[in-house]
Amino acid sequence: MTDTIITPGDDRITGLTAELDDFPLQNGEPVFAEPWHAQVFAMVLQMHEKGLFEWSEWSSQLGEEIRCAQEKGDPDLGDTYYTHWLNALEQMMIKKQLASTDELDDLQSRWHAAALATPHGQPISIDKGSGS
Repeated sequence: MTDTIITPGDDRITGLTAELDDFPLQNGEPVFAEPWHAQVFAMVLQMHEKGLFEWSEWSSQLGEEIRCAQEKGDPDLGDTYYTHWLNALEQMMIKKQLASTDELDDLQSRWHAAALATPHGQPISIDKGSGS
């Protein structure tokens, strides 16, 4: 997969974020408090651009994730917004049979192990040949 580069004023973002009522914007641009927020945004954008799902499907999945989180007590202060994106992305991947729950769990375990083994400030790399 090639990198999706998002730059200020990117026309791809305007229409998509307009469909998401709670999308955090500042001066019309996406706001990312953490690098992983931008990364999960880019993954969703790339999957949509590749035709893996319609934006309306994504919006519905994200809305469902937010509703479920609120029912479980999420106070919806904005600090969990991209966690909802990540959870919705995982659910979308499972629904579209792009990955299984087991595959996602395995990837999460390998990522966590790699993060713990990586010196601070160095890029984290998951060995593609290793399993849990």
